[in-house]
Amino acid sequence: MTRATTVRAVLAAAVLLVSVLITLTMSPRLGLDLQGGTRMVLQATDSATTKADRESTDRTLEVLRLRIDSLGVAEPTLTRSGEDRIIVELPDVQDPRKAAEVIGRTAQLSFHAVQGPGTEQETGKAAGPTLPDEEGRPLALGPARLTGAGVKDAGASFDAQQGAGWTVALDFHKSAGRDWTRLTGEAACHPAQDERRRVAIVLDDQVISSPQVDPSVGCNVGLPSGSTQITGSFGADEARDLALLVKGGALPLPVEIVEQRTVGPTLGAAAIDASARAALIGAAATALFITFVYRLFGALAAVALAAYGVVSYAALVALGVSLTLPGLAGFVLAIGMAVDANVLVFERAREEYAERSGRSLRTAMTAGFRNAWSAVADSNVTTLIAAGLLFFLGSGPVKGFGVTLAIGVLASMFSALVIARALTEIASRSRFVSDYRGVNGIARPGRVRTWLAHRDPQLFRSPRRWLLISTALITVAVLGIVVRGVNLGVEFTGGRLVEYSTSRPVDVETARTALAGAGFGDAEVTTAGAGDLSVRTGDLDNHQEHALRAVLAEEGGHTTKVRDELIGPSLGDELRRNALIALAVAVLVQLAYLAVRFRWTFALASVAALVHDVILLVGAFAWLGRTVDGIFLAALLTVIGYSVNDSVVVFDRVRELWAKARRESVTTIANRAVLQTVPRTVNTGMGALFILAALAVLGGDSLADFALALLIGICVGTYSSVLTAVPVALTLERSSKAPPPARKRAPGRTSGAGAKRRDPLDNGARV
Repeated sequence: MTRATTVRAVLAAAVLLVSVLITLTMSPRLGLDLQGGTRMVLQATDSATTKADRESTDRTLEVLRLRIDSLGVAEPTLTRSGEDRIIVELPDVQDPRKAAEVIGRTAQLSFHAVQGPGTEQETGKAAGPTLPDEEGRPLALGPARLTGAGVKDAGASFDAQQGAGWTVALDFHKSAGRDWTRLTGEAACHPAQDERRRVAIVLDDQVISSPQVDPSVGCNVGLPSGSTQITGSFGADEARDLALLVKGGALPLPVEIVEQRTVGPTLGAAAIDASARAALIGAAATALFITFVYRLFGALAAVALAAYGVVSYAALVALGVSLTLPGLAGFVLAIGMAVDANVLVFERAREEYAERSGRSLRTAMTAGFRNAWSAVADSNVTTLIAAGLLFFLGSGPVKGFGVTLAIGVLASMFSALVIARALTEIASRSRFVSDYRGVNGIARPGRVRTWLAHRDPQLFRSPRRWLLISTALITVAVLGIVVRGVNLGVEFTGGRLVEYSTSRPVDVETARTALAGAGFGDAEVTTAGAGDLSVRTGDLDNHQEHALRAVLAEEGGHTTKVRDELIGPSLGDELRRNALIALAVAVLVQLAYLAVRFRWTFALASVAALVHDVILLVGAFAWLGRTVDGIFLAALLTVIGYSVNDSVVVFDRVRELWAKARRESVTTIANRAVLQTVPRTVNTGMGALFILAALAVLGGDSLADFALALLIGICVGTYSSVLTAVPVALTLERSSKAPPPARKRAPGRTSGAGAKRRDPLDNGARV
């Protein structure tokens, strides 16, 4: 083996070994839509005294964290999103009413005198609550002497001079400061180490701190407001959290639930099983297909495909990415897309072997990897751009899909350019593989390529014919959008969508009549697969949803909530606006990238095909009456990446051929380029279609629309990249005065005298 092959083999083995260890020792982090639970998005708004900025939202988050901990929810997750939003994830919580009540409650911060341990209280003193202190020991407290409204500020600092460590300084408003001085003065009248010398700080009926008044403070003298410090064995994080809780309890921000999603555990488990089956069957079908087309080298690519699955899964687990339902679909979809680079390389190797007689199989494979690199890089960059837009402009599960897709693209490049290349280079050194053309799969041109070479169809003799067909398709799609309308999901319109499973079958009309009689006249009732009912309404709070479920239970017996989505009207407007921005940015970014990498005519043609695909996909969903929601947006942006991917491969070949034959007409060059890239397009499309067909059939209702959108998008994108993008480019080239692209300098040519270096696989012998 050559040194480069050895390095690739060692690197591939090392990465695979680490990936297998991660897969066996670590578990994936499942999103709520897979493990079941409730996800809320809270919008913080300005209060009379505090602006809803990053700092005040962090204080509010800490108060909410303490409240949610009191609910006993296992492993809740609270994170700030942007400047003024808080995302709350509550695993296994199926009825969010209590959580919503706790979250929406106004913060109650109070300061109490400690009257003794347990239930012991001083005679003549007014009784207060008995609460456990920080260490769990019960304290008998007096009534609240002042509230959090009196706290002006609280901050954590490190006292290095007196060796007190981390402390929390309190500052009160003027009148509250006097109350604080009296409270601490009374506590100072008790001897040191006496429980009654402590002052309890209580937030939402929980003691967050109960410091003892310092022995240096005299009886009835107390602590002044500005110099009050709480000391103890605090760490840096503990001191900051205490300061945030005290200050946050004093100045809470009002919060409003703008999004709420609840998923039953059975739905998540069913989605995981369905996706796993789809992945196994789709991947197996893809592996069999490329093995049939490329024989031994196709089988080696299938091995690299399996390695890709292990590497990408390990990367998801190691990075702690939450695996959501769209993310799971993205992981499955990326298996089909991972075949693309291998197909590009194998088709270029076939060309090299056929065009240059006498060239060895090993040399043809090396040339195939070298010549395919440009198209592989450009096509994967366009997909990464789509994934980045999904992450930065999407929301909720759509972000997870973007992350999963990006990891899948990077892992697929490693699989094709390192693992598959190492395997094929080792195999190509075998004389048995080289001598038997029916074994290696590269020495024969392939049936599609042979048929095209024999027929030599002139596709672009009249480019306007294809443009008229594309215009007709766009007209039909626009008519669907205008006549049928786009069925926007609650994610874009606001409202509530709840899916119920009943123990007895309930038809839609019966459910609609029962709900109308109970005062839910605006409820839209439809079936949701497997006999479930889907109810869509406008503004519906958690208590009203509970009443609605009770009405359905009277008709259908035991009623279980399978899925629940609540989107506030303001958030719906924002998400709809962000979706349009995402599409606009996707078009502009792709245009900018393509304009840099190709001619401006090629860039505009690719973007024209991209817009063509978007309109056709939206129009198809309008005619079918399917819901357009965030998951559809994820599919749409993925189709954009796939469409540009196909166009890049075609125009990359046009640029290469045109540079070699600058005097030929661009129409002839384009026709030749399309015929040469059709085998790659067909084989890559088949690999993706196997996966998507498996998702559509086996993925269940949750993934049906997603798979359908991608199936339509890939078919439309494959058509447009050839029969829309190329005719548009040819039309634009008629008015372009730019010269043909310059031929690239051969990689073996030196910069000095222009002498060509010998191919490292060429021993120099000639006959």
